[in-house]
Order: sequence, then structure tokens, then C-alpha cells
Amino acid sequence: MEDSAVIPSLLPVFSRINLSFEKGEGAYLFGSDGRRYLDFASGIAVTALGHAHPHLVAALKAAAEKPWHVSNLYEIPEQTRLADRLVANSFADTTFFCNSGAEALECGIKMIRKYHAAHGHPEKYRMISIQGAFHGRTLATIAAGGQEKYLAGFGPKVDGFDQVAFGNLNELRAAITPQTAGIMIEPVQGEGGARANSAEYLQALRQVCDEFGLLLLFDEVQCGMGRSGKLFAYEGANVAPDVMALAKGLGGGFPVGACLATERAASGMTAGVHGTTFGGNPLAMAMGNAVLDVLLEPGFLPHVVAAAEKLRHGLAKIVADNPAVYAEVRGQGLLTGLRCVVPNGEVQTRLREQGLLTVAAGDNVVRLLPPLTIGDAEIQEALAAIKAVASAWVVQA
Repeated sequence: MEDSAVIPSLLPVFSRINLSFEKGEGAYLFGSDGRRYLDFASGIAVTALGHAHPHLVAALKAAAEKPWHVSNLYEIPEQTRLADRLVANSFADTTFFCNSGAEALECGIKMIRKYHAAHGHPEKYRMISIQGAFHGRTLATIAAGGQEKYLAGFGPKVDGFDQVAFGNLNELRAAITPQTAGIMIEPVQGEGGARANSAEYLQALRQVCDEFGLLLLFDEVQCGMGRSGKLFAYEGANVAPDVMALAKGLGGGFPVGACLATERAASGMTAGVHGTTFGGNPLAMAMGNAVLDVLLEPGFLPHVVAAAEKLRHGLAKIVADNPAVYAEVRGQGLLTGLRCVVPNGEVQTRLREQGLLTVAAGDNVVRLLPPLTIGDAEIQEALAAIKAVASAWVVQA
């Protein structure tokens, strides 16, 4: 490499905070700066059971003593076990494992197109998606999300995606054409600002799909795996999709994604039409099963609901007392959004200075994504930091 090179060895596509962590324990991270941080970011909703959860650590250690990778040329018993459990606890009949949410959505999009092609309608390939959505960083998923900030410079935009306004059923129905294959939606938008779709709207989408012969794809990459207070967010709306994408919390910190589907929706996916090298490897499957062990424990999901209610109640009071700083509490379960009056990036920085880690989102929102194991004392600690930031802002103003 020439000495004159100025680009760093890590591709500079992230605006990283100058902070690293040496240890994690439960809801806390211990920084290289010597400080302890309360982690309400959870690696962007990934470390669903916190850091160094004993059950996950034990499962990973045990799996590390066995074959790490054999590829999908062979049977992987832990993969079959996890698929069986996901199917048994969801609407789905079948599962495809991959490495990320974007891959899970790519599989879902391909599955929906293949369904129509296999049933004599190859002209049906377009998907309707929702403005403000985030479905990943591949060429197809940035097209599905439709946000210019992610599309800029990567043209031409992948064809086949039509965006409609959030929550506008009339606009969605008007967007359906003879080429429409399905509808894809996040039950709760994460990156888009912690915006929860109403149960009535999601139910209406199911009715629209049934009326027009479309397939319904739910992106539960961020809102799934217990974060909504249900194992899957669709359960709270009392409506089932045909296809669902999972990732993030599924591995508890280990990269794993999954695309779940009904037998009907997956009817075009025959041997050789899709695949993966790393997806569903033994290490990932051990972690997915370990996470599911905890989420399915009696009382775990009710704990998530109770914790979310306490957090939301505390946030609502802070918002009411500090209208010059905070505007609104949003979200569902422990995917909570705090819409700000002042710049959300500055709020995120000041919260970090208070020892609270959060995640920015669209519409000037700060996301609060604590581990699902969060306790009352930790919620009160987070609320104190959020209140302190508001108080300091008012004083300075």
C-alpha cells in the first residue's frame, strides 16, 4: 500500500463515537474511558437479553466445542430444532435462516415474486412499502425503504417498489396495480421514528391482500422477538402475515436472520432457487435456540409489558413537564421513541454524557431500546438521566 493513502483501513462509512467498551454485564457497558453506561441502545435492538447473559454464554461455550460450520450441504440438527420452535410459536409453516435482517427481507421479497411466477403470474413483482420505512442496506431493500438519503448515489433504483404514506389505507389501495405482488411493512417502524401502526390498519392490510390476491410481508427485524411485549408484534394486532423477516434480537448479539412463511407463500421456493453459505450455521442456531429458551419462559413476556408500561409512564410525565425539550412518547413495548423539540442528535450526546446510551431515529426521535431483561431500578436510572438533560437544557435556555 502506498504511503500517500489517506483512507483508513476501516471503510469510513460510519460516523463512530469515540468510545469503545471493555466489558458488558446485564444492562450495562463498561467503557474504555473508565465509565459505566446504562445501555438503552442494545446494539440497535440486538442484545435483547443484555450483555453476558449466563444462558447465552453457556450455550455459546458449548457450541464452540462442536463443529462451527458445515454448510447447508448437510443436516444441522440445531437448525431444524430452531425452525420447529419458531413454526410452533408463530403463524408460519417453514423457515429459512440467513445472517441479517436485510437478507431475511431479500428472501421474503424473492419468495413473494416466486409465488406469483409459480402460479402463472410472473407479471406480479411489485411491492408496496411505506414511507419512512427502513428494510436494510442492499440495493433491493434501500429501494423498498424508498428514502433518498440511502438511495443517493446508488442508482438506478431497483425497480419494483412503490411507497405510500404511513397509515393511509386509501392511498395504499389506489397504488395497487395488476403488477402488484404484495405489501411489506414494519408493524412498528424503528429507524423511521418508533412509529407503531395501529391494529386496525394492519388488519385492513390483511383484508386488502386477501381481496387482491397479494401476499403480506411483515418486517419484524427490530420489533420482533419479544420487543413489542409479544413474541411477535403481529400477535398484538391479531393479524398474521404470509411472510415475516426476523433478525437482531433473534441471536442475542450473534448474527442471525430468519424468513418465516406459510406453506402457501413458500410454494414456489424449491431446491436450488435460493441459498446461503453461512446462514443457519451451528453457532448461530445455538444462540437462536438459547434466546428462545429465555423468551418462552413463563412470565418473561409479561415482564416486558410491565417494564414498558413503567418506562412509558415515566417518560410521559417528563414530556409533560418539559415541553420545550421533549414533544411525544411513541412506540410499542420496549421499542420506545422520544420525539424531541430540540435536535435529537444533541439529546443523544447529552444522554451519553449522563451515562445513558440511546439510538437516534427519523422524525427527530431518540430511540430507547433497553434489554428485555431490564429492571425497575435501571428504568428509574434512565428516566433520571432523561429528566436531567431536559432540566439542564431549560436552565441554559
